[in-house]
Amino acid sequence: MEKSVSEAIEYRRSVRRYDAKKALNKKDVEACIRHATLAPTSSNLQLWEFYHITNPETLKELSTACFGQAAAATALQLVIPIVRKDLWKKRVNANLKFLNAQFEAQEVRNTKQEKMALNYYRKVIPTLYKDFFGILGLIKKVAATITGAFRPMYREVSATDLRVVAHKSTALAAQNFMISMAAKGIDTCPMEGFDSKRVRQILGLPKSAQISMIIGCGYRDKGGIYGPRFRVPFDEVYHKN
Repeated sequence: MEKSVSEAIEYRRSVRRYDAKKALNKKDVEACIRHATLAPTSSNLQLWEFYHITNPETLKELSTACFGQAAAATALQLVIPIVRKDLWKKRVNANLKFLNAQFEAQEVRNTKQEKMALNYYRKVIPTLYKDFFGILGLIKKVAATITGAFRPMYREVSATDLRVVAHKSTALAAQNFMISMAAKGIDTCPMEGFDSKRVRQILGLPKSAQISMIIGCGYRDKGGIYGPRFRVPFDEVYHKN
């Protein structure tokens, strides 16, 4: 029986050593990756990919690229969320195709809602994501600053800003994945300590792809959790207005 959401959140810990005697079902992990893809994402662009690593040789190579840390070296499988901001045009077209199909199924066409939705992907998103060696991003940043002096304005318009947006969406998906795994009683550990160039080479990623994190997967071994959970006092991070 799977854990509830609250139980899964409480159960999830960063497990740094896994039990080699317990087999990990690939289909269970794949199902949790499917849950990852249901995470909220900026403008529904879904600028992510997920690499599910089960091949022993590839696992060994990636462990080396992760500096041999136990969470990678003992992982039965690895899941690597990849940020693909470069795929924005493809994702825009996918959204437009989906929206057009939805609107065509309706009896009433050419509504204000339809025009706004289609224009968002045809005009707004391309305006945000198009760039030329950072020059257009700088121009957009200046324009947003000037406009923002007179009215509320979306200001995260540079290439760096949009990179952060894509990473945030991918991180949300990664959390979906880890909570889904925890619900099945499977452990994970998100890692940021790795040689990104070597990982990119191992996976055959283009230079435009960025690695969000590497997630070790398996069942916790004795001592796999290094100590009690520590969190700063809730009152320090909770602000009510």
